[in-house]
Amino acid sequence: MLFRFLPKEFSFFDLFDKQVDYAVDASNYFKDLVSKGSVNDASLEKIKDIEHQGDDVAHDIFDNLNKTFITPFDREDIHALAKELDNIIDMVNTITSRLKIYKLSPNDKNLVEFAAVISDSVGAVACAVKGLRHSKNPKAIQESCVEINRLENVGDSMRDAIFAELFEKTKDPVAIIKWKEIYQDAETLLDICEDVTHVVGAILLKQA
Repeated sequence: MLFRFLPKEFSFFDLFDKQVDYAVDASNYFKDLVSKGSVNDASLEKIKDIEHQGDDVAHDIFDNLNKTFITPFDREDIHALAKELDNIIDMVNTITSRLKIYKLSPNDKNLVEFAAVISDSVGAVACAVKGLRHSKNPKAIQESCVEINRLENVGDSMRDAIFAELFEKTKDPVAIIKWKEIYQDAETLLDICEDVTHVVGAILLKQA
């Protein structure tokens, strides 16, 4: 009768795969959104729907973390990884929402380029996270982490160049404030992707 009180079988790896897939969906949708040049209620609702689905998976991870004695890696790393992946999706939602609230046209060449870098970075995050199933062969994971770090540096340079252009060419101080916040959030998203590499690196180090 005791088996009735034990949690159903599940895999943290499956949950992380699912969560990072939602992060990829969000970043790819954002890239398509800015390239098409419009943010409306329907597109915002789509991003929010992805965010809610990602939240559900994060809650499943936290819930199962409290129900099981055996985990594939340290509990604090499981919690940290789920939190950072959730932060990626949340930040995509934040940027999209602000574009609509500020009534900014996303069809801005700089934002299109930034969105592509974000999409590439989140794709590399997915490769790193999904590689944790095979952490005894860490080469592919490490290569993905290097790429994420490279893209974060690219984002830093892009942000600085965009700010310089913004301050030089834009006369409306309100527009400057709005766009500065958008691009700072975009760079913060890349920082969050880099935060994932720190968690993944800690996991690999402990399992070495």
